[in-house]
Formats: sequence, structure tokens, C-alpha cells
Amino acid sequence: MTAETSLPVQVVNTMEHLDGRHAGYRRAHARGACFVATFTPSGDAAKYTTAAHLAGAPVSATVRFSNGSGNPAMPDTQPGGRGMAVKFALPDGSFTDLIGVNLPRFLVATPEQFLALVRALAADKDAGTGDKVNLQAFLGANPSSIPAFQALGEMGVPASFATTGYQALHAFVWVNADGDRQAVRYRWVPSLGEQNLGPDEIAREEEQFLIGELTSRLADGPVSFTLHATLADPSDPTHDATVVWPSDRPSIEVGTLTVTGEVSDQDHWAAQIFDPTNLTPGIELSDDPLPQLRNAAYSVSYDRRTHGE
Repeated sequence: MTAETSLPVQVVNTMEHLDGRHAGYRRAHARGACFVATFTPSGDAAKYTTAAHLAGAPVSATVRFSNGSGNPAMPDTQPGGRGMAVKFALPDGSFTDLIGVNLPRFLVATPEQFLALVRALAADKDAGTGDKVNLQAFLGANPSSIPAFQALGEMGVPASFATTGYQALHAFVWVNADGDRQAVRYRWVPSLGEQNLGPDEIAREEEQFLIGELTSRLADGPVSFTLHATLADPSDPTHDATVVWPSDRPSIEVGTLTVTGEVSDQDHWAAQIFDPTNLTPGIELSDDPLPQLRNAAYSVSYDRRTHGE
């Protein structure tokens, strides 16, 4: 298969067909803004991982909050995906990333399923009938995707990026100084709690209000999130992001992220990639195949947007 027809290229091409091609923007989570933050680890992860930002002194971080659509004009007043991507600055001058969205589980388990899903969504858009017959056919063939779509259907409109919980969805593997390995999944919990808007409140908001709301909120003081890690049992699947691990699995509070204000150079940070495969010693990928697809698709998207496409 040539580079022009590789699965990641097909995914990006189909996403462009679905949401339109918007020059200079990401092909997903197109509209967003970056903010300055500090991450302070609790120390509780130190027995499980040597990762410097999870077990040592506080580190600076940059956080990108975003609307999930590939169309930058998508209203914030509609329910849908929201993102929180964090780039931690490590003591040695390198960076590591953690990507979260406001879903409890991912839509698909494999790259091939993701391509089939975006093709189904694009076909329904082209049909223009509103009956979602192609999506229904996809779900019939891929029933493990149904719970995630049910969760999407139950979403409200968040009052703020600061009142939204975010899940990293994919499993990662912590490695400690003795070489012991522990699979984990991450989630960000807002200190303000999760809050959605009611119908009357939605009607009063501007269509694109979330970035401005957070900027105004930060003018009155910082907001924070706690990072939690669920520790997998050896029986828990790490390869399938559509499966939620049992609720009785132990969880630790890894640290606190304190967001203080906007970055001084939004253009610089808008050009950066936040990549779930950008890891640091002490953290490894699991056997979940989707982070590698995301890495490849982000590279295609980055190449196109940096060339004005």
C-alpha cells in the first residue's frame, strides 16, 4: 500500500470530506486555545513509574482545550466532543503528552473500524436524508461501538472547559525502577465538578463561548484538575478502548494540574502536535493499536495544515 493510499491518509481524507477542509486547522478538534499550567505530582505514582513528571517536583505544562469537530465553525452550544490535551515540560528539556476527551470509552477498537466509521458518517452526510442508515449498518456490524454512541447521545453542553471531565481512553503501561509493569488508564477530574448548561442558559450563550468563558474565569483565579489513574487487573483488556474496566479497580490520585491563564503566543502553540505516543521513560504504549493510528493521522494533518491546506 502506497503512502497516498495508506489507512491514515484514507482516514484524514474521509474526515476532510465529512467536516470540510479548513486551511491551517487540525482535521479534528479544529478550534481550540492553549493555556499555561503547572502540574504538581502527589508522589503516589512513584512506586509504579519512573516518569519524572509523575513522581518528582512540579513541572510546567501547556493545555489545549478544544471543540471536537474538524469544522472550526461548529457551535459550542451543541453537545459533542470536547478535548483537553496536556504537554508536560520535563526537567531534561523534553516533553510528554496526555490527550483526553469527554467520553467514557472510545468509539472503536481498531484503526480499520475507525476508517469504516468515518466512511459511514461521510456517506450519511452525502445522502442528506438524516436517517443515518450507514451509521446504523456500521453499529450493526460493530456492536462494541454502541455504548460509546449511547454516551454521545446523552451528552449535555458543558458550562465551561473547566467543568468537564476528560478521559485518556487508551491504556498505557507504567514501568518502575525494578522493571515492574502496571497497565493504567487516566482521567482528569475538574475541581469545580462537572456542570452542564440548561436549555435557557444555552439559549443565552454565544455560539462559540467556551474559550472566552475560560479566559474570563481565569482572570478571577486559576482552575484545577486532578489526574487519576485506574490500575488494571491482569484480566482487564488493554487493547480495546471500547471496553470500560470494572468500577472496583483501584485508582490513585496522580497529581494536580493548575491552569492559570492563556499562553502568550497562541499561534506558536496552535502549530504544535499533542500526540498520545509522545511518551517518556517510565511510560510505554500498551497493545491498544489506536494511539499509533492517531500518531500517523496527526502527522498527515500537520503536514497539510502547515502547508496552508
